[in-house]
Amino acid sequence: MWTVVYMASNRENAEKLKSILLKEGLLVKLREVNRCGRKQACFEILVPESEAEEAHTILIEHISC
Repeated sequence: MWTVVYMASNRENAEKLKSILLKEGLLVKLREVNRCGRKQACFEILVPESEAEEAHTILIEHISC
């Protein structure tokens, strides 16, 4: 089962985070969701449920920088 680990506010950020997770060896999917009340769509970053904790740790390290 795929689990959402992050909501990105645009495609560019979603792709950057996807790339980081892929480099760490995780499986990643992006899914476009509603437009978040703006012109741009938001994107869910999904990983397999078994990799969600690891994905959170990786994202926290990179988002905090």
